[in-house]
Amino acid sequence: MDAYGRQIRATTTGADVTDQDPSPHQPAQALFDVLGLAYEEAFADSPAHLASLRWLLAELAPASRVLDVGSGTGRPTAATLRAAGHDVLGVDISPVMVEIATRQVPGAEFRCADIRSVPLGTAAYDAVCVYFALLQMSRDEQARLVARLAHALKPGGRMVLATVPVDAEDVDVVFMDQPVRATSFARDDVVTLVTSAGLTVRAEQNLMFTPARPGAEPEPHLFLYCVREEERAAGAVNG
Repeated sequence: MDAYGRQIRATTTGADVTDQDPSPHQPAQALFDVLGLAYEEAFADSPAHLASLRWLLAELAPASRVLDVGSGTGRPTAATLRAAGHDVLGVDISPVMVEIATRQVPGAEFRCADIRSVPLGTAAYDAVCVYFALLQMSRDEQARLVARLAHALKPGGRMVLATVPVDAEDVDVVFMDQPVRATSFARDDVVTLVTSAGLTVRAEQNLMFTPARPGAEPEPHLFLYCVREEERAAGAVNG
């Protein structure tokens, strides 16, 4: 059982989600240290992920500065953006992932750090990517981080945010055979999270995706294509 969505739904309706008690759960660093390249192999070919990168490339000016939150192995996000000539900073809490990404995408910069404590600055980035990087944070932490990321975008900047749109908080799941705890929001609440941070949702994609690994089951994915509108950003600064 790998799918966050099915397991979280089962948890919130009182069903068993694992054959064994998954506790103690793993923090994000330990989880992704273990997964390494297996995560890339399971998720890198997601058509929705690749489509969102094509949208971002079409929107960005040449040599844009992009922040990739939870950059993982560097593929496909950092690799795609760097190949297009953009300046990419990837931040990941897993030293294993950072080592892999540095090796695989030598033209980008990768930093091993907890994004919640990384200084982001104001209007420092043309784009921010957040692909499934929120699921092991509390709801308050997710809201604070999205607000900080929006603040770090330049007026007119773009954000792509992807998550598992399920209403559940701090539940035990098994993800790619690893015990973890996950927290997420239903679709409408994810949109509210983004718009409350000062972003406009230009488009979205809701779909079921099956990771490329034996025994994987479909899981719900939500991709939001967002913009920090220039007039809203100016109002926030003036306010």
